[in-house]
Amino acid sequence: MSDEYSVVVQDLVKCFGKFCAVDHISFQARKGQILGFLGPNGAGKSTTIRVLCGLLHPTSGFASVAGIDVAKQPERVRQNIGYMSQKFSLYNDLTVEENIRFFGGMYQVPDSEIGERIRWVLRMAGLEGRERALTSTLAVGWKQRLALGCAVLHKPTVLFLDEPTSGVDPISRRQFRELIHEMAASGVTVFVTTHYMDEAEYCNRLVLIYQGRIVASGSPAELKRTAMKGELLLIECGPLGRALELVEKSAAAMDVAVFGNALHAVVLSAAESIPRLRAELEKEAVTVKRIESIPASLEDVFVSLTARESPRSVSQ
Repeated sequence: MSDEYSVVVQDLVKCFGKFCAVDHISFQARKGQILGFLGPNGAGKSTTIRVLCGLLHPTSGFASVAGIDVAKQPERVRQNIGYMSQKFSLYNDLTVEENIRFFGGMYQVPDSEIGERIRWVLRMAGLEGRERALTSTLAVGWKQRLALGCAVLHKPTVLFLDEPTSGVDPISRRQFRELIHEMAASGVTVFVTTHYMDEAEYCNRLVLIYQGRIVASGSPAELKRTAMKGELLLIECGPLGRALELVEKSAAAMDVAVFGNALHAVVLSAAESIPRLRAELEKEAVTVKRIESIPASLEDVFVSLTARESPRSVSQ
């Protein structure tokens, strides 16, 4: 398995006192794969990634990264991975080139290679000609690409990205995704945590975590096709708040949520539920403009899956 997979997690547990932040999870990531680790804030994403980066010791279970046991050799794991967080671990009082050289030293990049690696980062980040600019003067999108370049200076085989595009504008997010796909195409395994469902569409495989447990995994297409039990209805109606209350109480709907100016309702059978819901809503003076079956999005899938789980306190 170590020859085929860059990340292997088996029955992993991480507890803080009596609270179990990561609760017996198992998954793998292949070489050259972009694996999206999805979940809301407090689901256990960051705790998992810190264990895999050798920053936290697991309570029980097994995890290996790049063929290295994270519990037995955490320091060696850290030397063989790239890591980037949403906080962009750059030094604002250093210039662009000084930041790259600093991380080159941290990752022990040989002197014979550092010049070429600096040039590569500058090209990749679009910062050629701005080597002497203070990092504090860069826009967030530029900082993001500079931080990514610093994280992969030492050519790691596994790259961890922890909520890397939080607070970044849409154009920069798209450019960042393109860079990630280029790295994966070169054989780097990219492990990215996010709560942006649109970003998840660009991953090869997804693992959905909620309250410390994995609730589903598969490709985006597989999850949209098979993970949600039932069919999805779009209900355009008003007033929306009253409609939400009524659909929540209806025996025809298993789950319902507000999506923009409409409702998305999960039902067992669209053919049977559409006339029933329309009648129930109109009886209570709710105007139904449109109600029809639609394909599920990843957000619909995730909302449906998490709605099945019993509530409990969560924390990262």
